Amino acid sequence: MPTFYDPGADAGEASEALRGLAHATRTFENPQDIYGVLGDLLSGVRSLRQVLDQLAAAHSNNRSRAFDDHGNHATGSKDALTAADELHQAASFIDQAEDRLSAAASAAGRVAWHDVPAPDNAALQRWVSVVFLQGEEAEEVLDMIDADGADAGLNHLKSWDYGDETTSAAMENGYVYDVPPSGPLENETREGDYHLTFSHSFEHVALYRRHNVESIDALPDDSRRFGGRSATLRQQRASWFEPANITALKQQRGLGL
Repeated sequence: MPTFYDPGADAGEASEALRGLAHATRTFENPQDIYGVLGDLLSGVRSLRQVLDQLAAAHSNNRSRAFDDHGNHATGSKDALTAADELHQAASFIDQAEDRLSAAASAAGRVAWHDVPAPDNAALQRWVSVVFLQGEEAEEVLDMIDADGADAGLNHLKSWDYGDETTSAAMENGYVYDVPPSGPLENETREGDYHLTFSHSFEHVALYRRHNVESIDALPDDSRRFGGRSATLRQQRASWFEPANITALKQQRGLGL
């Protein structure tokens, strides 16, 4: 025997299932479960879109049987067409919801949930440029490094660090990096919060200082502001501690991008 479905009963079951889902998703003990729920919702939204189109078609196809409470067919047919149009409009909004839900599911799929939460107010570590010297300006420091070692050059360049003033200038001009810039022909050394890079081949020396930004104070665009990727800003404005020709050289070498 063929199986007969009761649309009204099925709709009631779907409504009850959604109420149960709303109750179950008030809290998530295991955030790993969220992705599966999003996948089920995405499938449900696609089915809802189909249901709305089918309801619209049912109103349109059966308008010959449509009357109002007073037996007026013209009025009933007009209301059936209006209902069909509104249902089609609702279906178009479901398309938008599906797009947003699909994007959310895609982003959620990239999240790696850990059992142990990150510490509160974790510091975001970045490196700010203290000074960059090239050519004749760098020769004195390079000679010092040759004679007394890299630590001597690093300690000498610390005198260019004016604390908050240096940090503010670096952030304003975009000279902030995830890691200190370095090339294949450069040597480097680190002491505490300072990192020195130098190259006899390119005749330059550079000093960077570690800077911690508390997450509670970080801005929403921290990845652009503190991630060493503000290329446009660096191209437009030269830092007070870096001549324009040095900026151009660094950009050619890819250090400022």
